[in-house]
Order: sequence, then C-alpha cells, then structure tokens
Amino acid sequence: MEMERRVEALLFAAAGPLSAHEIARRLPEGADVGRALVGLKARYQGRGVELDCVADRWRFRTAADLAFLMTEEREEPRRLSKAALETLSIIAYHQPCTRAEIESVRGVSLSRGTLDLLLEMGFVRLRGRRRTPGRPVTYGTADRFLEHFGLASLNDLPGVQEMRSAGLLDLSIPVGFEVPDPGRGGDADEDALDPADLLTPEFAQDFVGEGEP
Repeated sequence: MEMERRVEALLFAAAGPLSAHEIARRLPEGADVGRALVGLKARYQGRGVELDCVADRWRFRTAADLAFLMTEEREEPRRLSKAALETLSIIAYHQPCTRAEIESVRGVSLSRGTLDLLLEMGFVRLRGRRRTPGRPVTYGTADRFLEHFGLASLNDLPGVQEMRSAGLLDLSIPVGFEVPDPGRGGDADEDALDPADLLTPEFAQDFVGEGEP
C-alpha cells in the first residue's frame, strides 16, 4: 500500500505521463513498480478518474464515460479575411455593384469563396440584375451589416473628413476625389432578381473567378 501511495503521488504531480522506469527512479531501490501500478489500476477501476497506460507510459485521466462533463460548447465568431473586408467595404460604398465592378476597384480578381462567405454571414444580399449585356448580378449590403457595425443607416458610414481624421486617407489625395455616397437610391438600370434566376447558368457564371491574394 505504501508503494501504491508513492506511485499515486508521483503520477498525480507529474506534468505528463510517466514510464515505469521514470517512476522507479523516484522510489527506493528494488521497489516493485509493476505491482504498485497494477494495484492502483484495480483500485481506480470504475471511478471518475482512472489509471491508464498509453505507449508504455502511465497517467490518470477522466473516465471515458464522463467525457461529456468536460465538453464546453461555445460559438466562435467568424473572422473576415482582408479580401472579404475589402470586398464588403466596396459593396457598402458602391452598391449596387457587380462582381466585375468589385474586381475593378480592388484591382485583383475575386474568388468565389469571398462573396459566398459574405452572403452566408448575412452581410451582403443579392440586389438584382444590371440592364447591361450579360445581365450581371448586383450586390448590396443587408441589415445584418448595419447591425454588426452599429449603424442606423448607410448614411452613417464614415465620409471623407472622418476617414482623413482617422488617418485612413492620405492628406494629399487627388483633387476632385470623392467618397461614394452609400445612401443613394437604387440603380435605375437594375432589375429585381427573380428566384428562378438562381437556377440559370448565367447566375452560376457570376461566381466563377480565379483565386486572389
């Protein structure tokens, strides 16, 4: 029993699993470590904490049938990538805008996953189809966008003076530069998107793009 107590103390205080050899080094010479481990294993059998051996190393662990008590479920906020934030900003200030227009402002192609993520998170919604060749889909911000950023309306988005004060715009911006007005009305050259459009090859084409940095 005394050897079991000592082995028990060593395993309890150890930072990780211990081999029988490592345990024996802390015990008196000739101590029967194997017998002590077998005795401890039998004594803890069926209890909340059990003695377990993995890869010839011993440790105490929570009984497998009680693992559910240690499980914690929590919702991890999804973080937007730099590309997604840039895309969302462009849509907010230039809406309604098409995929090609977003790519033109960013200067790089837009991957399919970026718009998919913004749509899935509810920050962006489909606005309609532009009355231009190819009938491209247009995008705009959704109510979730305003809620997340604490905005009463799109008119509350920062303007040029606010951006300059915050250091987001260079003081030597070109003459005539204007921040788009996000609160303007809808595009007169835009048709509402019919649900049936979602099944057309043309709609799928709007989501085809190359990877982006």
